[in-house]
Amino acid sequence: MNIIEILTPAYDAAWLPWAVQYFFLVAMATTAAITASFIAFSPAGSEARRLLPAAVTVLAMSAIAAPVALLADLHQPARFWHFYAHFTPWSWMSIGAVLLPIFVMLALAFCLLWWLRKDGLMRLVGIALIFSAITILVYTGAEIMIVRSRPLWNTIFLPINFALTGWLSALGAMLLVGRWLPGGMAALPSLLIRRLGLTALILLGVCGLAWVGSGLAGLDASFPAAMDLFSSYPTWRLSLTASIVLALFLLFMLRVHPNRLCSPMHSLICGLTMMGAAWVFRWIVLMSVQGVPKYGAGLYLHSMPLGSDGLLGMAGVFGLCIALLAIITWFLDRFPTFSALRPTA
Repeated sequence: MNIIEILTPAYDAAWLPWAVQYFFLVAMATTAAITASFIAFSPAGSEARRLLPAAVTVLAMSAIAAPVALLADLHQPARFWHFYAHFTPWSWMSIGAVLLPIFVMLALAFCLLWWLRKDGLMRLVGIALIFSAITILVYTGAEIMIVRSRPLWNTIFLPINFALTGWLSALGAMLLVGRWLPGGMAALPSLLIRRLGLTALILLGVCGLAWVGSGLAGLDASFPAAMDLFSSYPTWRLSLTASIVLALFLLFMLRVHPNRLCSPMHSLICGLTMMGAAWVFRWIVLMSVQGVPKYGAGLYLHSMPLGSDGLLGMAGVFGLCIALLAIITWFLDRFPTFSALRPTA
């Protein structure tokens, strides 16, 4: 009788925690861009226009911070130019290297035109920005969805969920940053934020039911793969239970009276919860799924590095967001609009 001992080698994860930050911020940026661009077509002085300062602030912050997280996730940030020197059109990452700078430039141009109060040009750029944001949502979802060896990733519902949870995080960020903008929380259209937030939650619920239905019908392999994890491992059952509880909690928080929604404490808890839910979803999808073996049984053991590739890196990205938010809100408080710079008669 022969005994064969199988050893499992240790290797680096394909996606580092930097990727979680990037996918979180780029989804926030793209959905904030789409929201702000549509608001730009609403009449001046309307309720929707009151959300534009918060939407522009979130857009500027996340559009600048997201590429920084992406460069860090390349392991060797200086190699980013390889995407342009050796363009490979069959690679979603290579395509994204072209699409992302276009989106960032359009996003910053939109923010500048809003500050300059150039409504006509802002709307024209907004149209281009909507299409650019959609291309980013497609590319970021597709570069994970195309991995056929992982059924949990290889589903059309993944990019849809990335987009919807990104929209939820963008609305939560708007609810959070409003307190530091001119006019404070009283300037935010609480009823509109409530409607948009509930719409995002409802769409997420419909998407979840469609995923379950397609899985039961044998049309999507990700659902039975997820059910195997939920039935076999307590940590995955806990994540499912926590997701349901979190969705119900958000539903409760958003269904309060609009005036209460924008109260200091309620808006703080609600905004952080909406953003946290979107971030945790990406952590589970990108990091926890890598702990599921492609072939074999059990779960891979993985640890969180404390240095720049792990905890310190994530803290650094959040610190960058806080610094950008401080700069943007200070600038808008000092110079609310371009007209504030003009000398008075």
